[in-house]
Amino acid sequence: MTQRILVVGAGFAGMWSALSAARALDLAGKADGSVEILLVAPEPALHVRPRFYEPPVEAMKAPLSAVFAAAGVRYQQGRVGAIRTGSQEVDVVDSHGASTSLAYDRLVLAAGSRLFRPSVPGLREHGLSVDQFEEAVQLDQHLRKLANLPSTRARNTVVVVGGGFTGIETAAEMPARIRKIMGGQTEARVVIIERESAIGPELGAGPRPVIEKALRDQGVTWKLGTSVEKMDADGLLTSTGERIEAMTVIWTGGMRATDLTEQIPGRRDAIGRLHVDRNLAVTGVPKVFATGDAALAATDDEGNFALMSCQHAMALGRSAGHNVAADLLGLEKIPYSQPKYVTCLDLGPWGAVYTEGWTREVKMEGAKAKALKHQINTEWIYPPSAERAEILVAADPRRVVVA
Repeated sequence: MTQRILVVGAGFAGMWSALSAARALDLAGKADGSVEILLVAPEPALHVRPRFYEPPVEAMKAPLSAVFAAAGVRYQQGRVGAIRTGSQEVDVVDSHGASTSLAYDRLVLAAGSRLFRPSVPGLREHGLSVDQFEEAVQLDQHLRKLANLPSTRARNTVVVVGGGFTGIETAAEMPARIRKIMGGQTEARVVIIERESAIGPELGAGPRPVIEKALRDQGVTWKLGTSVEKMDADGLLTSTGERIEAMTVIWTGGMRATDLTEQIPGRRDAIGRLHVDRNLAVTGVPKVFATGDAALAATDDEGNFALMSCQHAMALGRSAGHNVAADLLGLEKIPYSQPKYVTCLDLGPWGAVYTEGWTREVKMEGAKAKALKHQINTEWIYPPSAERAEILVAADPRRVVVA
């Protein structure tokens, strides 16, 4: 009887989970069909989410059908609507609304995360984002339509809510992007609203002077210790009572793990991530692994935990895939470990800033760091080619990834 490893999600963690499981089966001499790797996702494509702040958004997809076929991974279109760990089943709803139940012997939850949208009046109706592919496309279409409108302060103003990783990268891209859309005739007013007392609060003090200089040189301003009270089609009201006229408000504030984590009877942290052990097995839930943005995973023995980033998701996926196969077959597991941590933050046409370590010591900035960021974004984070030998090498969980 064929056993099944079921992977939920085709993002960075889901894709690498499936490919690493295939590698483990190959090494164990089990690539004979006795164990099926089945991946369920809305489409067989990797959405290159870290690049959604830049155009052309339509190009930010990498097809996976050929890669899965070469690795021996079966793909099934659909979204998982329910998980029943007691009976080891999930319900999958396809694009036509038909539901199917799938049994599993081992489960890997790699369904990622979504932007957190609080109950700010007007946010859902008027807020834009770069979180999901379709939302980034919507933003791009919105920006292009602005060129057909009369030039006003509201039309020419972009507000980015949230001054973290995504907010900074998005804001830094906007002045040149708006200028290009407007035929070089308009200078955009770009404003970041951050509720904390410093820009890039989670980035720490190390790279902040570089970030502030890059933003300032490109005309981006920011308002700190400020939040959004309400929004409408023409702007927003801040917590300080200021009205900002803006037809474009991009929300980047906060992430939450997939809602599917709520169907796993395990402990979760404040943003919904499941507690996992060093092998990425969900604590207290047999035969279930969580990875990527769905997992609260220690990267080392120093108290650091993986962030919701492709840098960590890729390594988490490789580890989860190997370990779920090893758990099924009784093989040796390879504990997840990713002590090396770097950041490479895109700062628009100005350049980028590259840091190393959890203290984020600046090692490179400007054009040189931008070249590294370009290489990361266009090469390092993309799937391997559809060559089985290359896939199996790339899926090694001991592979060092610093992107």
